[in-house]
Amino acid sequence: MWIPPNGQKEGNSSGYKQTSVYLKTSFCSLPETRMEGGGQVGPTSIRGHGQLSRLRSSSLEIREKGSEILREQLDAAKKELKLKDKECERLSQVRNQLEQELEELTASLFEEAHKMVREANVKQAGAEKQLTEAQGKIDVLQAEVTALKTLVLTSTPSSPNRQLHPQLQSSGTRGSHKSHIRNKSASGAFPPSPAKKEMDSVLFAEFLMWKEHPSLDRSSAFLSRIYREDIGPCLSFTRSELSQLVQRAVENNSLTIEPVAMSAVPMVKASAIECGGPKKCALSGLSQLCRHRIKLGDKESYYYISPSSRARITAVCNFFTYIRYIQQGLVRHDAEQMFWEVMRLRREMNLAKLGFYLTDQG
Repeated sequence: MWIPPNGQKEGNSSGYKQTSVYLKTSFCSLPETRMEGGGQVGPTSIRGHGQLSRLRSSSLEIREKGSEILREQLDAAKKELKLKDKECERLSQVRNQLEQELEELTASLFEEAHKMVREANVKQAGAEKQLTEAQGKIDVLQAEVTALKTLVLTSTPSSPNRQLHPQLQSSGTRGSHKSHIRNKSASGAFPPSPAKKEMDSVLFAEFLMWKEHPSLDRSSAFLSRIYREDIGPCLSFTRSELSQLVQRAVENNSLTIEPVAMSAVPMVKASAIECGGPKKCALSGLSQLCRHRIKLGDKESYYYISPSSRARITAVCNFFTYIRYIQQGLVRHDAEQMFWEVMRLRREMNLAKLGFYLTDQG
């Protein structure tokens, strides 16, 4: 039962009732807490302890939520970092591939450039070689044309041009001469008689037929007859094998005749390259003074020859030189004049075969 405090009147009981209700509600809402020793905790202590608990729980909840948010952000950062690592790896692979392709392309370009330079150098060297050879051939042809014109205009069987025939010069002249230099005719030592000459119609017809398509093929009737009647007998020496080699070299225009300096000729040994010797002809095998020697093509061997053998070889060379000029279109005479020149050259071969020739001192 509630007792009003001292000094309060019952008439003012409504105010007291309100205060008592508040106090009752407050005391009823707070649980009783006992302290150690049987004591009890008052309402103020209980209220402070509850607020502290709520603060602690709120702090834990905030920390947990913060930790969860941080973990989510960390996971997102890890995922993003992983994606960036993959992208970096992919870009690195692309870069390596591009660098490799660039290196291969650079090496290929350098190799192609070197190849082109080598090919250009080879082509340039070949072109220069061909140019040099062509210029040499042009010079030779021009010299031959000039010599042929001079020969046709100034040289006759009875009065040969001595400048065009170095064999008629003194023996003191030195140097190498190609065998296909037109030599003085053997008939020059025997002036032609004033007798008339008569053209053989069969020989002239064979010559005309050959002149339509001039060649060095011996299958034609014209050359076949000359081989059989003139060239073969003129180049028939005791040493038949060497004779065939000489004839082949004359046909190929690869035979060289050069004088021998007698004072400078060394002693010939059995194993020497030269065949024969200064006193023995390699073609006839006879012991004669040999002032000339021949070389066949690119071979290193030399063969000493006697004046008689040299005259026979040069007579055949003169014939081949003239028909080559005809074949190349360098002779501008009519067919009859060409024919009589061919007949004269055939006579030279026969006279040389019979032993009629001029010496260097003639």
